[in-house]
Amino acid sequence: MRTPEPARLAEGLRAHTAALAEAVTGADPAAPVPTCPEWRLRDLVGHVGQAHRWTTALVRTGAADAVPDPADADPGPPDVWRGWLNEGAEDLAKAAEDVGPETVVRAFVGPLPVAFWLRRMAHETAVHHADAALATGAAFTIAPDLASDAIREALEFMASPVAEDLRPGLAALRGQDQSIHLDPEDMDNPGWLITRTPEGPRWDHADGETADVSLGAPVRDLLLVFTRRLPLEDADAVVTGERALLDHWLACTAF
Repeated sequence: MRTPEPARLAEGLRAHTAALAEAVTGADPAAPVPTCPEWRLRDLVGHVGQAHRWTTALVRTGAADAVPDPADADPGPPDVWRGWLNEGAEDLAKAAEDVGPETVVRAFVGPLPVAFWLRRMAHETAVHHADAALATGAAFTIAPDLASDAIREALEFMASPVAEDLRPGLAALRGQDQSIHLDPEDMDNPGWLITRTPEGPRWDHADGETADVSLGAPVRDLLLVFTRRLPLEDADAVVTGERALLDHWLACTAF
């Protein structure tokens, strides 16, 4: 499956920002976020809006200040959260459109097109929408193409040369060619085959191979398990093969 076009990513960014805003409307700002244990709802909202604004500045200038501390984010009183969140997402989508998705700007893995940041923020926002929904009891839905690409984006990062520099704990994913199959059962997509090599994890699109362990689930649940937002026991998922290998992968990718 190809990476969604920039217009589709912008659509996803707007949609998940609006849904996140809906999920937190009327909720207690001090309510805990179980999937981000160090945060309350106010912290989650602040982080998302702050990330959108920081990225917008980067897209428009081609550079960026230091990554801001989420603890410094101020989303204002709860009655302005909806407008504040949606405004940040809209400004980012507009900035990407104005500058052009192929314009090269700074990124944490080196110079990359603006489309990289649109994709990054679309998927980060979707996962934080899940955080908000799980914290407040709201429903969480995500389009299959966006859920699939969010998984692929995460795999691309974990297999990149800079992954261990940015997330030292990912070194624990090195292995001796053990394999994991992620199977989105509700899509016409064979999923992804992850191989734990001595140099680090590598991945490819699955092509009928037999893996040491396979995780099959609807792509929504596959994304939530993969991002540690949903325990395996609570997902509509089936594990076949070496469960311990999958458990180790999930434990080492929690960040």
